[in-house]
Amino acid sequence: MLLNCTYKRFHHPQQINMGHTKDVLVQKLRDKSAVIGIVGLGYVGIPLMLRYSAVGFKVIGIDIDQSKVEKLNAGSSYIEHISDHQILEARKAGFEATSDFSKADAADTLILCVPTPLNKYREPDLSFVLSTIDALIPYLREGHVVSLESTTYPGTTEEELLPRMEKAGLKIGETAFLVYSPEREDPGNPNFTTHTIPKICSGYTPDCLDVGLELYKNAVDKVVPVSSLKAAEMTKLLENIHRAVNIGLVNELKIVADKMGIDIHEVIDAAATKPFGFTPYYPGPGLGGHCIPIDPFYLTWKAREYGLHTRFIELAGEVKVEEDCR
Repeated sequence: MLLNCTYKRFHHPQQINMGHTKDVLVQKLRDKSAVIGIVGLGYVGIPLMLRYSAVGFKVIGIDIDQSKVEKLNAGSSYIEHISDHQILEARKAGFEATSDFSKADAADTLILCVPTPLNKYREPDLSFVLSTIDALIPYLREGHVVSLESTTYPGTTEEELLPRMEKAGLKIGETAFLVYSPEREDPGNPNFTTHTIPKICSGYTPDCLDVGLELYKNAVDKVVPVSSLKAAEMTKLLENIHRAVNIGLVNELKIVADKMGIDIHEVIDAAATKPFGFTPYYPGPGLGGHCIPIDPFYLTWKAREYGLHTRFIELAGEVKVEEDCR
């Protein structure tokens, strides 16, 4: 497996010599004696669980939905592109699901894979993230690494998770570690799997980053470190905003092309023959899926805190193509 470790050491005001706790955790991750805890067993958490189970880790899955827990422990899948056989294989490898958050104490890593929707005002709804970390706080201990994978606005990990963990008495970067590593799942896409998609990873301190890299290099072919939690959070938003803006643009171009009697698909295919500077996007009924209609508005909301209005992002969601799109 490849690990992109050509990163410089980033100075941080909280940087300290953490020593023994980090060394013990890193060694457990290297020899696969660490227990992987995954909180949130949906379309992000389940593939991650399957991957860690497949490479030899004991995995504990935590979810508030007891029906999901019972199905998984019975060897059944509730996700369309994941088979019962895959769940059964994980169970044979030692995977167990629970709705009991006290089981977090038995895990060495706690990877948070919970939803981040919008409320009715198109504002970030962090209730799943906050209720999850609050439920875990009584069971956090020395040697834990907490990694948030949920898509969110820059600053969430440092502003919301960090103070809660510190209030619980943990010294982040010394006795426990805080990581942000955004999910990049493309559910049902056979061309990409959890381990083939490069993984962005960041840490609150350089030592947190070291632990995060060690955690994810076991499951992913290539891990890409970035300098800060905020940079990693922004990276995920950029990926989805890029798609949202380009989908909105090509939908608008289709409306124009239709009025002019031009086949927009012919135009896109012709433009795509250019070997540089162009990426083809095709028109559709609008922004769909789990992420694209939601994630960009996490940045529009946070930008207002800085007195900024993100016009491109908001306009991208307004263009829809009502007629049949090939």
